[in-house]
Amino acid sequence: MKKLILIFVITIFTNFKLMAMENKILIKLEYGVVEIELFSENAPKHVERILTLSKNKEYDGVVFHRVIDGFMAQTGDVEFGNSNKNSFNLDRAGTGSSKLPDLKSEFNNIPHERGTVSMARSSNPNSGNSQFFICLEAAPHLDRQYTVFGKVISGMEFVDQIKKGDGPNGSVSNPDKIVSITIKK
Repeated sequence: MKKLILIFVITIFTNFKLMAMENKILIKLEYGVVEIELFSENAPKHVERILTLSKNKEYDGVVFHRVIDGFMAQTGDVEFGNSNKNSFNLDRAGTGSSKLPDLKSEFNNIPHERGTVSMARSSNPNSGNSQFFICLEAAPHLDRQYTVFGKVISGMEFVDQIKKGDGPNGSVSNPDKIVSITIKK
């Protein structure tokens, strides 16, 4: 019985340690590396999705298709926004998603402040999939309306350098892209 309990404790500790170790991602941009802390306790399914797509290199080459100065920079369309794939179509970037099912919202009380990372979605609150945005400034009108799953902890100066879009919808004609996303161990 003692051996069984010991095995159980070791298994739980090992799994907890692995989960705790995967709480940061590094987004490599042309300008530098952005480090993001992930909030797995507040948005576990969204963090799991970001980690899955990152491990599969789905985000590598994905453009920032919508960037509104003073508001946010949106990316993550792995279907039409990945400049490394044959399916890349800048006119359709922002309309695609991954092949995985949409996620149920995990709205929380974390505010949309400068550096907040949140899942993009359609008007359906349960339509988050692969697209996400980084707040360039505070956006309290988004609080508890979008799932916050992370926060930039270093490299925000590189996010600030991402090319801004034109017009009210912020679409970018010659967008910057994610060079790669890696999981920080």
